[in-house]
Formats: sequence, C-alpha cells, structure tokens
Amino acid sequence: MSTFAEFLINGVSLGSIYALIALGFVVIFRATEVVNFAHASLLLAGGYVTAVLHDDLGFWFALLAGIAGAAFVGAAVEFLVMRRHRGGDHSVLAIVTIGVDILLATELTRRIGTDILALGDPWGDGVVTLGPVTVAQTRIAALLAAALLITAFLLAFRYTSWGVAMRAAAENQETAALMGIRLGRVSLGAWAVAGALAAVAALFLTVFPTPGLERGTALAALKAFPAAILGGLDSTTGALVGGLLVGVTESLATGYQGDLAFLGRGIGDLAPYLVMVVVLLIRPAGLLGTKELARV
Repeated sequence: MSTFAEFLINGVSLGSIYALIALGFVVIFRATEVVNFAHASLLLAGGYVTAVLHDDLGFWFALLAGIAGAAFVGAAVEFLVMRRHRGGDHSVLAIVTIGVDILLATELTRRIGTDILALGDPWGDGVVTLGPVTVAQTRIAALLAAALLITAFLLAFRYTSWGVAMRAAAENQETAALMGIRLGRVSLGAWAVAGALAAVAALFLTVFPTPGLERGTALAALKAFPAAILGGLDSTTGALVGGLLVGVTESLATGYQGDLAFLGRGIGDLAPYLVMVVVLLIRPAGLLGTKELARV
C-alpha cells in the first residue's frame, strides 16, 4: 500500500507540472485559436536561462530571469511571427509554430550540446518521510508551486480585465474587437504567460530525481499535450484535470511496469496517449471541452 501511495503522490506532483505546460497550450488556444507546437522550445529556453545564470545570480534571481526570458521569447514569437499572419487559416498558423519550434530548438540544443545543466535548486536530493511513504522534496515543492500558480492564474482569468478580455476574445473575436478589446494585446499576453508557466515547469522537470537540463527535456512538453487534449483545449480547468490524469497514469504505469510486462517495455511513456485516445473516443471535445455546434 505504501508503494502505491508513493506512486500516487509522485503522479499528482508530476501531473501538476504537466498541468502548467498544458495551461500554456490552453491559454494560447483560447486567445488565438491556434495550437502552439513551439511550446517545447519556450520550456527549454526558460530552463536554459535559469541554468546559465544561477551561478552568477543565485537560484531565485536566475529563476526569475528564466521566467522573464521565456515570457519574452513567447511574446517575441507572437509579435514577430504570429501577428503578421493574424486572420489566416488556423491550421497553417499551427504549422508555422512547428517551424518556429525547429528554429528555436536547433539553436538551444546547439548551445546545450551534450551537457547536462544543473539549475542550482535549493532542494537537492532531499526527501521527506511521511510514515511508510518517502517523497522527494522537489516533488512537494512542484506540487505547491503548481497549485499556487494555477490558483493565481484562475483568479486572474476570472477577475482581472486581462482575463475578461481573453474570455471575450475566446467567445467571439470579431465581437470582442468591436467592443474595444485589443486582440493583439490579448494574444501577446497569452504567449508571454504561456512562456512563463513553461519556464517554471522546466525547473521541476530537471531537478531531482532527474539529473538536469538536457536537449531531450523539451520532449516533456509533448507529454503535456495529451493533458491539454484530455481536458479540452478551450478549458483552463480541463488543463488541470488532464495534467493530473496524465501524471498519475504515467507514474502508476511506470511504477508497475514489471507487472505489465505483457504490454511491452516503455508502457509508462505510452500510457498517457492511450488514455487520450480512449477519452477522445468517448468525448471528442475532451473531458471539459466545449462542443462546437454547427447549424446545417
């Protein structure tokens, strides 16, 4: 039972990190109706800035610099690339984000090379023992940080003028523009927020028990994509639900991989996608996504 509890706690913590990344997907989609496939590069950029600066600035200031750097990169992509094609076909714009991702990822992986970069976090390899359950301090920190950030975002989304503008733009962009909402500012803010959330997620994806930041770290964003799809790409609450579901599924599948040997090796990496397929077969719009109605 204690083993199951450890897997469950680790899964919830991992799921909260995925929820941060998935929330970035959802924020951009709600603001622009474009699926951002460059999200992995935003995550890698934030982690890289933190890793490079933590020796000179200290961990906390380096983390703030990483968050600001990822937010700046996101805003720059929106201003320099996406805004130039506003009003175009959303499928084409999604493909454009793939090109942006290739460019950013190529430069970042060139800089990282074969190194594994530490981010200088204060938790190290410390663990917390709660009865028979042992949990890494980094997992607890990830859960608390994600809970704080997601709560702050949902409150801002609900009660601030930026949140109202984004909800209006997500409902009907043409009407929102006619009512005086600046869609460019909403889109710019969405990309910046997504980058900032990705930078925080990069931190907790590269601390203990992970050795550090490497070229493959960006692939973690691909695991968060099923979380966004599961919850519904237009649902901020769905990003949280989807992230937790993916994290718990991956943790349990990896932990009990020995008992699931008949399914093949690497079932932990495959499990989130299997859950996504099953959910989409039942609810094509996701668990909390909005069904689109079309008049015939």
